Amino acid sequence: MRIYFHGHACFEIVGEAGRILIDPFLTGNPNTTAKPEDFDQLDAILVTHGHKDHIGDAIELSKQTGAPIIAVFELAAYCQSHGARTHAMHIGGKHLFSFGWVKLTQALHGSGIESPDGKTMTYGGPPCGFLLQIEGKWLYHAGDTGLFGDMELIGRRYPIEVAMLPIGDNFVMGVEEAVHASQLLRPKVVIPMHYNTFPAIAQDVGEFLHLLQRRVPESQGKALRSGETFEI
Repeated sequence: MRIYFHGHACFEIVGEAGRILIDPFLTGNPNTTAKPEDFDQLDAILVTHGHKDHIGDAIELSKQTGAPIIAVFELAAYCQSHGARTHAMHIGGKHLFSFGWVKLTQALHGSGIESPDGKTMTYGGPPCGFLLQIEGKWLYHAGDTGLFGDMELIGRRYPIEVAMLPIGDNFVMGVEEAVHASQLLRPKVVIPMHYNTFPAIAQDVGEFLHLLQRRVPESQGKALRSGETFEI
């Protein structure tokens, strides 16, 4: 199984069972060279919440590929109303898809969908994270979130191979909180995300990797540049 990073919080996961895309912020993303037209076949598009740097090109990609958008009910309904194929879920629920299991977790954030002119915002339901079991391995994409104590429960219940955690601060966890989240989750590998895309979330990823190694030596930090791949 290969995990491709496309900048910000966008990950592509490719395995024998299928190909999925998470938070496909491609158009307008200064940290990626990937384009929507690069994805002519997808099995699913997972969206953590409705902010434009996460829902991104999801609706267009669903129309282009026929892949369902997997999201909380309210966000799925919005996407469906704009012509996308969807599969609605909610926090705490899980479902078996052709590529593996998807379970929704809480995330401490917001979820509004801005109109193109930026004058109105549509409620997108609560934000979420995703626990994925693909080819027998558990992956965790935390979405945009602050630190919360039930990350410990997630870590106890699921042997997480890879955790994708935001470190950008301001809107999400910062470096210190993301390291503490790693202590609670106990993943084998931590991939930092949601940093350095915009000035407000500028961070020194080297500081994160150093603190992680010092405080959570059982978890390997792996910072990916956009376009890089991690194989498990």
